[in-house]
Amino acid sequence: MTKSPTPYDAIILGAGGAGLMCAAIAGQRGRKVLLIDHVDQPGKKILISGGGRCNFTNIHTAPDRYLSANKHFAKSALSRYTAQDFIDLVNGHGIAWHEKTLGQLFCDGSAKQIVAMLMDQCPDDAVTLSLGQSVTGISHADGQYHVSYGGKNAAAPSLVIATGGPSIPKMGATSFAYDVARQFGLKIVEPRPALVPLTLGGEETLFRSLSGVSAPIVASCGKTAFREAALFTHKGLSGPAILQISSYWRHGEAVNVDFLPDLKPNWLTRLKREAPRLTLSRAVNTHLPARLAETLLDRIALSGDLGNLGDRKLEETGRRLSNWRFMPNGTEGYAKAEVTAGGISTAELSSKNMEARQMPGLYAIGEAVDVTGWLGGYNFQWAWASGWAAGQSL
Repeated sequence: MTKSPTPYDAIILGAGGAGLMCAAIAGQRGRKVLLIDHVDQPGKKILISGGGRCNFTNIHTAPDRYLSANKHFAKSALSRYTAQDFIDLVNGHGIAWHEKTLGQLFCDGSAKQIVAMLMDQCPDDAVTLSLGQSVTGISHADGQYHVSYGGKNAAAPSLVIATGGPSIPKMGATSFAYDVARQFGLKIVEPRPALVPLTLGGEETLFRSLSGVSAPIVASCGKTAFREAALFTHKGLSGPAILQISSYWRHGEAVNVDFLPDLKPNWLTRLKREAPRLTLSRAVNTHLPARLAETLLDRIALSGDLGNLGDRKLEETGRRLSNWRFMPNGTEGYAKAEVTAGGISTAELSSKNMEARQMPGLYAIGEAVDVTGWLGGYNFQWAWASGWAAGQSL
């Protein structure tokens, strides 16, 4: 005789940031929630984020700092659960924090404090946590979602997909969210690695010899540009500016780098009038790490005293250094991607509560959805806001 499934008000798949927030809010509203994850501890990505200190939000959160096929989709959730709302929660738990740069907020202590806070927000009498249990079956009948996991069965009128995307597979990340979404007819925007280092090939492999060299730059792709540090690696380009622009880059496109964002393109000709005996390499070395300056000038194939070089060649050199064109041949993939761009199509979901339009009781939140934030706490804020929105509706 088959044992009847244990009844719940909602089953949440995935105990990451979005899933924990959703369970906490629904539990506080008196809902009986089952929270399932195939990994052995909640909030695994939270624990490794920000060098173990969790960049938990960004005070500059705004919808225009997110990528999505529908640029308006994130507005509702982000406006109803703001960065300040999460800061208030953090403060209420006595967690000390600091702003690093560009509005990025980190714990003074450990990311473990954020996970503990979210767990503390889940009422013991409302939220049942099942860890280390793989889901073996999902079905829907008579208004109930049936989930089989770890030899058990559960049923609920609501099912929440909160298992994220495939980025950082060593943390247990998979494309499971898309499999569930497709099972119920939801469309997927093609997923791809985002906030990920770019790789260089061909003639540009010589830049790999600069591995470990960093410099403040402006990286641009199309109409989008970011001013932060770039880092050369043994595979290509990384650092905050490159991770940011990687989310906008597509195969076959160039990434333009301004190595001298504070100088006008004609700075060398002006310097020539002031110091004609200064060598070109010394002039560029003043503004860039020596190894980087040497490699760039080797590619330009220009050297000598400024006074012996023509204005046109100096102006052309200034322009090259201010608009250096890299042609990445790929990325370092999901293994090194901080997040996944694309995912469950926002066209399938209500922007107010994250419920599937054609499948009542089915929700998708967090990274599983086609909403991807900039580097610096934006993706966590989306996790909190989308989790809160769904939790209010369960």
